[in-house]
Amino acid sequence: MDIANDTKPGKRGILAWIKKRLVPLAGLIFAIAIIVGVVYVYLQNRDIFERLENYGYLGSFVISVILNATVILPVSNMTIIIALGATLPSPYIVGLAGGIGAAIGEMTGYIVGRSGRGLLAKNKVYARVEGWVKRWGWIAVFVMSIFPFLFDVVGIIAGAMRMPLWKFFLACWLGRTIVYVLVAYLASLGLRAIPWFG
Repeated sequence: MDIANDTKPGKRGILAWIKKRLVPLAGLIFAIAIIVGVVYVYLQNRDIFERLENYGYLGSFVISVILNATVILPVSNMTIIIALGATLPSPYIVGLAGGIGAAIGEMTGYIVGRSGRGLLAKNKVYARVEGWVKRWGWIAVFVMSIFPFLFDVVGIIAGAMRMPLWKFFLACWLGRTIVYVLVAYLASLGLRAIPWFG
């Protein structure tokens, strides 16, 4: 009896250690692998985005996933959304495809935050954004996803604060979709305003 009781806490301890240490480490390694993979693919195929634009709405989705998965790539996603919105028949579908792709791509920041809470360097910007996310929750994620320049920090903070994944994803998707649809629609209007494109 005593031997059986002695082994149970050991098993629980090992499972707790795996859950506390190995699972977050695996998530962090997974997110870093995605970021490194995206950068590698881009460096090996610098014209990849031009080729993806030829795929229309699917290109909008794939480009948004790639460019939102990492901030290292020196290419603007907004420029591609504008170009596709101006040239494809439905700017709304461009925005919707880009928005869902952006939300999927932003999962890397969320995973990094969720997995590597102790690794985060906390500066003034981080503290301010963290305060907004603590106070407003998913609403802060939604509003800040409309302004994508600091959004990688938001994803990391939301993950570190253990915001439910579905709330983060939904808020990110809604914010990015609104912006992308608006930008694609305005681009389509601008192109139609040019006489030789009308």
